[in-house]
Amino acid sequence: MLLSNLRSVYSVSIFIPNFQLPNPNFLIRLLPFSSSSSTRLYSQFHENDDNKHNLVSSFNRLLHQKNPKPSIFQFGKILGSLVKSNHYSTVVSLHRQMEFNGITSDLVILSILINCFSQLGQNPLSFSVLAKILKMGYEPNVITLTTLIKGLCLKGQIHQALQFHDKVVALGFHLNKVSYGTLINGLCKVGQTSAALQLLRRVDGKLVQPNVVMYNTIIDSMCKVKLVNEAFDLYSEMVSKGISPDVVTYNALISGFCIVGKMKDATDLFNKMIFENINPNVYTFNILVDGFCKERRLKEAKNVLAMMMKQGIKPDVFTYNSLMDRYCLVKEVNKAKHIFNTISQRGVNPNIHSYSIMIHGFCKIKKVDEAMNLFKEMHCNNIIPDVVTYNSLIDGLCKLGKISYALKLVDEMHDRGVPHDKITYNSILDALCKNHQVDKAIALLTKMKDEGIQPDICTYTTLVDGLCKNGRLEDARIVFEDLLVKGYILDVNIYTAMIQGFCSHGLFDESLDLLSKMEENGCIPNAVTYEIIICSLFDKDENDKAEKLLREMITRGLF
Repeated sequence: MLLSNLRSVYSVSIFIPNFQLPNPNFLIRLLPFSSSSSTRLYSQFHENDDNKHNLVSSFNRLLHQKNPKPSIFQFGKILGSLVKSNHYSTVVSLHRQMEFNGITSDLVILSILINCFSQLGQNPLSFSVLAKILKMGYEPNVITLTTLIKGLCLKGQIHQALQFHDKVVALGFHLNKVSYGTLINGLCKVGQTSAALQLLRRVDGKLVQPNVVMYNTIIDSMCKVKLVNEAFDLYSEMVSKGISPDVVTYNALISGFCIVGKMKDATDLFNKMIFENINPNVYTFNILVDGFCKERRLKEAKNVLAMMMKQGIKPDVFTYNSLMDRYCLVKEVNKAKHIFNTISQRGVNPNIHSYSIMIHGFCKIKKVDEAMNLFKEMHCNNIIPDVVTYNSLIDGLCKLGKISYALKLVDEMHDRGVPHDKITYNSILDALCKNHQVDKAIALLTKMKDEGIQPDICTYTTLVDGLCKNGRLEDARIVFEDLLVKGYILDVNIYTAMIQGFCSHGLFDESLDLLSKMEENGCIPNAVTYEIIICSLFDKDENDKAEKLLREMITRGLF
């Protein structure tokens, strides 16, 4: 046997509570973790689950049963049932009780334990159980090894997973499609799609035959980063190899085409899957509804919805959220509100995103009272607002000049443990500047930095513009030049704000110098930039300079 030879070469040390064995030579070669880490016991989850309670009660009865003595199989059956219900910590705790009572685990139970530690993100303990398996003379099977690989991938430790794969293969173990599918998925999850494709090529026909799951994982990963043509080529390759695409394949590709705005290609693929008798699911229809909504093609989105319902597929909250979001974006908030009010009658409960969409929509048309009513309704329905919800409402209040109410919401965010972000502060800073409270705006910027939130160029643009419009041109210049010195990439908006500040003070030479400087720095002025300077020059009878800039503006196609 494979392990008999290994055991003659290596002394194995395990890393399990209550065991101490010497010489971890084998693990140093095989395991990606040091066995010298300190052991921690897991506290039990406190789920109020009847099934869990019954299983634990059955386990305790077995534990204290003397005659007849229960078999290890009975313990394994209970632990396996708990794992299926995701009660991983409970299994770890019960296994410890088994050990305290002198019950020796078999390969099945140790494999269950590895799975639990892997799911809990405690990979060092997973590998210490592997050590125990080897010490007891068992040969780990492909499921056990795959579970260890999956545990590493779940923690984002993909390179360690690949190293472990190389070691076990070098020692003569054989992995299967699930093992390689897990590695491919792990690579894609950390954005290493190219490496995932290389692994697929490496195993193709040599180690295992690739399956639809492996291809789907890479296709989906490519589509998410807009490599849709490459994803479609991989789909074509898969089909040419006789691997039949499924609904997951088509969903990934349809989503990819929607992301890049190729709705015709998306609908062609949808029709193709229908032709091939692959039934679309709710996710397929949601992708198309959302895609058409984002392209402002509400008629087509509603047609997809009608087709969906005709085929007996019930729209879910994501379907309706896409429609509501699009209606709000085109300021048809009443239509969005109608959907919001009627979905409950269709057996669909609005979620936090539904409320955030509607609150944002009402704030955009300055119906902040309606937004506040929905905000209160969220609390009544035990739906906790998130930073998006708060930011929409804060922005709406700020745009109406209700800064004190907005600041109360900021305090509420803090009390509820909802973190502020740049958007939160940018809204308030903008309102303060527009209400001639630039000193408070500067103080807010300091507070923002103190909280570890890095201001962005939008923050500084608002401040520079506010300082200029409140007669603080020199302060604005200091902020602006400080940004240049610190190497910030300034955009056309902040240059335009500073140029407008110079123009409003009659400093045309400074305005023209900055216009030249922004181009030297790779920032191209837009129509607004030119219009500000040209109008200011005409107002001061600097007609020659104004006409020269106007001709330049026309030449650039900005007029």
